[in-house]
Amino acid sequence: NKKQSMKKFLAEIDVMPKKEILDPQGKAVTGSMKNLGLSEIHNIRIGKHISLEIDADNAETANAKVDQACKNLLANLIMESYSFKLVEVA
Repeated sequence: NKKQSMKKFLAEIDVMPKKEILDPQGKAVTGSMKNLGLSEIHNIRIGKHISLEIDADNAETANAKVDQACKNLLANLIMESYSFKLVEVA
């Protein structure tokens, strides 16, 4: 049975604005840090974290599928970069 041979993986994905892209939300939060007396905190960049589960035969296949999801849907590659960690779950 093919379903029984599948393994479950958890992907933790971080999508961030590229360094050369203006991050207005990060800039606003950086400015607010000064108002809170936290001027030593600066250059804040704000992105998104995505967690998903995937069923696959092996880690290599799961990795390729998560990478495809990031490239085609989860990240706007013109303005954002992404990275992810993949772990097998029992």
